[in-house]
Amino acid sequence: MEDEKHSSPMRFEDLEAWNAARELTTVTYRLCRHEPLSRDFGLCDQLRRAAVSVMNNVFARRSCGEVRSMSYVLLDNSYVSDGEYREIYAGPFVAASSSPA
Repeated sequence: MEDEKHSSPMRFEDLEAWNAARELTTVTYRLCRHEPLSRDFGLCDQLRRAAVSVMNNVFARRSCGEVRSMSYVLLDNSYVSDGEYREIYAGPFVAASSSPA
C-alpha cells in the first residue's frame, strides 16, 4: 500500500511559508492604497514588487530582507503607524526569514 503522503504532489498553496508571504503581500498592497504612502509611487512600486517576489519564491530571503528594510523607510517617513510597521516587520513570514539559514 502506497504511503498517503506520497500519493499526491504537494501544492505550493499548501505551504505555510507561501501563505505567510501571501499575507505579507496583502498587507503591503493595503498600505499602498492609503495616503500618504499612495502618493509615493516609486516606493509603493518597489515595495509591492519585493512583496510579490517573496510570494513567488518563498525561499528568497533577499526579497524578504528588502521588504524588512523598506519597512523602516515607511516608518521613518510616517507612511505607516507603529502598529502597521510591526505588522510588516514582525509578520509571520518576515520574522521567520530573518533568522539564520
